[in-house]
Amino acid sequence: MKTLPEHLRFTTGHCRFGGLLLAVSDDGVAAILLGDEDAAMVADLQQRFPSATLKQDSKGLEQDMQALLAYVDHPLGRLQLQRPLAARGSEFQKRVWAELSRIPAGQTITYTELARRVGNPAAVRAVAGACAANPLAMVVPCHRVLRSDGGISGYRWGVDRKLRLIELERELAAGSGA
Repeated sequence: MKTLPEHLRFTTGHCRFGGLLLAVSDDGVAAILLGDEDAAMVADLQQRFPSATLKQDSKGLEQDMQALLAYVDHPLGRLQLQRPLAARGSEFQKRVWAELSRIPAGQTITYTELARRVGNPAAVRAVAGACAANPLAMVVPCHRVLRSDGGISGYRWGVDRKLRLIELERELAAGSGA
């Protein structure tokens, strides 16, 4: 298992969903976080990587932040960053995140169906936990997961954001003929 990064460079920006934080390690993009205030997103980053030294690097990460902001405004297709994604998590979490990445924009899935797709139908709560632990907001689209009755449930970055993300993706997907 890889060790957690000792150093993370980060930058913040602002999009239609509020604040956005991009953090990179030597391995690649370690976190993409949403929030209301920069300080709260930096605190979230430090909590996720408690032993890491954080350094703000707005200039060095400017191109990737611009690509991320463009993706947030139009989340269809793939995010084009200069670095690979390097999310850390358990093997189970990574399986959940990989399966989430297969759900097209504008579509949703239930936690129950997601658990079935990762090969463990009884692991609905563990799947929900993997969604909550997701360090790559929007890129790993945990916002596309709904309750079994089709209702909106918890979202690490707020239920209102989840609903707005789903609505935006459905609107864009309908307009693109996807």
